[in-house]
Amino acid sequence: MTAANSSNRARIVLSALVLILGAYWAGARFGPRQPTNVEAVPLNATNVSQRDAALSDDESINVRIYRQNASAVANILTKAIEYDFFMDAVPVEGAGSGFVIDPRGYILTNFHVVQDAQSIEVVLGDQSKYAAKFIGADQRNDVALLKIEPKGKPLAALRLGDSSSLQVGQKVLAIGNPFGFQSTLTTGIVSALGRTVQTSQTTFIDEAIQTDAAINRGNSGGPLLNSRGEVIGINSAIYTPSGTTAGIGFAIPINTAKSIANDLITDGKVHRAFLGVETLPVGGWLGEALDLPVREGLLVESVTRGGPAAAAGIHGGDRFAQAGMRRIAIGGDVIVEIDGQKVATQNDVNIVLNRKRPGDTVSVSFYRGAKKMDLTIKLAERAGN
Repeated sequence: MTAANSSNRARIVLSALVLILGAYWAGARFGPRQPTNVEAVPLNATNVSQRDAALSDDESINVRIYRQNASAVANILTKAIEYDFFMDAVPVEGAGSGFVIDPRGYILTNFHVVQDAQSIEVVLGDQSKYAAKFIGADQRNDVALLKIEPKGKPLAALRLGDSSSLQVGQKVLAIGNPFGFQSTLTTGIVSALGRTVQTSQTTFIDEAIQTDAAINRGNSGGPLLNSRGEVIGINSAIYTPSGTTAGIGFAIPINTAKSIANDLITDGKVHRAFLGVETLPVGGWLGEALDLPVREGLLVESVTRGGPAAAAGIHGGDRFAQAGMRRIAIGGDVIVEIDGQKVATQNDVNIVLNRKRPGDTVSVSFYRGAKKMDLTIKLAERAGN
């Protein structure tokens, strides 16, 4: 293992542990709807120039970014039906944030903000209200795309920046609806870059942007902007022991979201790379019990017939064994690296594949018995996306 790989691996594990210890989605998913009828104080137009002249340079940036972008930030209100212990229908509501990315009415938000919603209403910064249609989502990356019909009304859309050019220390601004208080601005800096933050068993934020800008429940899906007013991330999760901001928030890089939105607008689905293996981690006692040549890696239990791994020659299990309460397939290859990245869990594989597109190739290092081997595999597209 190289020093760089060791560092990356430690960073991934540390980030996952941080979220397991105390992370919450930065959105009030299906919780009680918070009051949203707090009135904003109107700005007296005759005093605008005088007020602007009194601002510091940093304050001028804050005011300019807010004025230019607040109208395109959405308060997303959802309704769903759940069932209580007695199977009685109980209406539940949720709230989060989003933002317009196209004058035709396309809106980006987090998937968890609109997950299972049976109706979605969007309230823009000018208080105009629209029924929203769910276009699609990438659940793994927690990104969803909605569509409203502006009906001839011109919509302001936010400019999307380049999250790959960010540096730690840059100024960032978040606009959202924490606790239902619409069009709230908070500011901070980029605190860290490149973290992989696991937010649930099946979702993670890859190359997460960490910020100390105050992000609270209800901010989920809102934009994180740079000092030029460009969106560089989607606010998604917070580390919090108490349920409120602790100065550690995480945003999905806008480059990830742009690719997802483009797929959904163009083709109606997300193009996800597919390797075609079912695996089992061999860390701990299992590797020793099966007398495997390594103590960290992924035992291939099966390969998808006709899939990329099978076509390249990866072998699945050829017999079965009982491991505790589970019957497992053994005798297959043990994958230890993909594209030079050590893999010990399925999530490690997901992170590598998340950065690939169908048709890309990956190098796979694995053991067949005691012999280490390498293959190049051309990835396919996962069916059903």
